[in-house]
Amino acid sequence: MRFTAFIVALALSALASAAPASKFNFRRQNAAGDSQAPAPMPYTPEGGLGTNSTPPKYIPLSDFDFQSLNLALNQEWIELDLFHYGLARFSDEDFEAAGMTAEDRYLIQFMAEQEVGHATLIGNILQGRGAKQCQYRYDFDTVREFIDFCQKLTRWGESGVYGFLEHLNSRAAATLLLESITTEARQQMVFRQFEGLFPMPVWFETGITQSMAWTLLAPYIVSCPAENPRIEWQNFPALNVTSNPDPTPLVNNSIAGEDTSPAITRNRTQPLSAPGRTVNFTWESPGQTVSYNDSYTTSTSAGAPQFVAWISQLNTTYTALEGIQGNSGSSVQPGGTVFGPNTAPVVNGTMFVMITDSNPYVTPFNLSLLNPHIVAGPAVYQSG
Repeated sequence: MRFTAFIVALALSALASAAPASKFNFRRQNAAGDSQAPAPMPYTPEGGLGTNSTPPKYIPLSDFDFQSLNLALNQEWIELDLFHYGLARFSDEDFEAAGMTAEDRYLIQFMAEQEVGHATLIGNILQGRGAKQCQYRYDFDTVREFIDFCQKLTRWGESGVYGFLEHLNSRAAATLLLESITTEARQQMVFRQFEGLFPMPVWFETGITQSMAWTLLAPYIVSCPAENPRIEWQNFPALNVTSNPDPTPLVNNSIAGEDTSPAITRNRTQPLSAPGRTVNFTWESPGQTVSYNDSYTTSTSAGAPQFVAWISQLNTTYTALEGIQGNSGSSVQPGGTVFGPNTAPVVNGTMFVMITDSNPYVTPFNLSLLNPHIVAGPAVYQSG
């Protein structure tokens, strides 16, 4: 088999069978599952975090909190700028030619207004010490490319928060951030609909680490106010998927007559990609300057490249990196499903790939253990 898929359900089953029974035996419940411990308040089972009468503190409680929230704030600022920039750059006629009406354009404008709220929220949590809005650069030239970039940017913005949300010391701040990132998840789905893609082709939305998200975001930031706090997460060398499927044409040229104009949903007769597809990669060497004022440098602690890690849904799946010549190589898009036969394909939707030196076992909650093994990436891959 040319790939290895780690399925979380099987992992949990194995852990449960290997661990002492007391670890998984809720001693305060009887055989029927009824609570036996005294309830702290009426209709409130014993346990949980932050459920007593102590007032919540909606502030960072650690350096980890501050740096994670400040990274999220930088993400909100670029989304606000991006949505306004696209609306200003392209004419009404440009949008109409791409199948987008005045109502569609207003929805993008409203999403920009949502970003004002999200940036204000995180800025307040950081008590005014967080990042201020920067100057950005974008690579798109058409409305369709603008929409495609929006759906990719909101994908890694959403996934970047999922990756650290449950690790925050401040559970109160995590609650507020969850309520904002839920909106961003809906934005990402809307941009997929604008692009004529199936809106939600997965069972689970994946998380990525802060360093993965920062690697994806950093190249688009040109300059920032001098008082912006330095971002401490790692910048990995850039990865490019040279054979990434292109969802931007209104009619998919490889499938005669298939309409990909905006719609609530479109079920393609042929997917953008499928298991067994050869995917080609190039990547940079470490030591490149990146992001605003060239003030960050890419780095890696990994050894020689050997694998491609595919992060999607609950899974990190590895395939062999083949045909390695310098900083290029190829691999094969893996198959596999999340929970076994007749369930969701593991690799589907807008997801993430990276080059690694080994194939360590990781799960959604400890994905940061993959960071030391990343040679380059992540890159966004348009799968399924």
